[in-house]
Amino acid sequence: MLIPAVVFSYHTQLAYSNLLAAFLFTLASLSDWLDGYLARRFDQRTEFGAFLDPVADKLLVVTVLIMLVGENNKLMLPAVVIIARELLISALREWMAGKGHREAVAVVFSGKLKTTIQMIAIIMLMLVSPEAPQWMIMLVGSAMPVWLFMLGYGMIILAALLSLYSAVQYFRVARPYLSP
Repeated sequence: MLIPAVVFSYHTQLAYSNLLAAFLFTLASLSDWLDGYLARRFDQRTEFGAFLDPVADKLLVVTVLIMLVGENNKLMLPAVVIIARELLISALREWMAGKGHREAVAVVFSGKLKTTIQMIAIIMLMLVSPEAPQWMIMLVGSAMPVWLFMLGYGMIILAALLSLYSAVQYFRVARPYLSP
């Protein structure tokens, strides 16, 4: 439900709009994590929740990645890799569930690591703004903190590489079930 608020706040002309968008994205990401944690901790999982949770997570990430690519086309390649991986793994999970083997493609550690790095990178990239407040200009010497962009960019590249690695892991596990 926060996706429209993230996009709207990022594109408003208000002062600190990128900070508000980054805060809302962080809130959405943390609430997604907390929801999953609580569902597992108190064994309150539902089929609908198991379906909706990854969809909401992917909608948030894909929407914000597209938004960021619109601001900086240097993010195109890692965004395409991440989005393509999300679509492929979602399709694989759906196919495996249809075959009765959903548990075979359960979340792997590299996927969780990719998600964590990706979320942090996205937050950093959202914080970068050409219309930085005066205190930031004084602190880093420019309106656009290059170091913050470079760190976020490096992390989104790492997330894209982890996306590829985890996709290979998922397909390797699913391989025995993929034959007709």
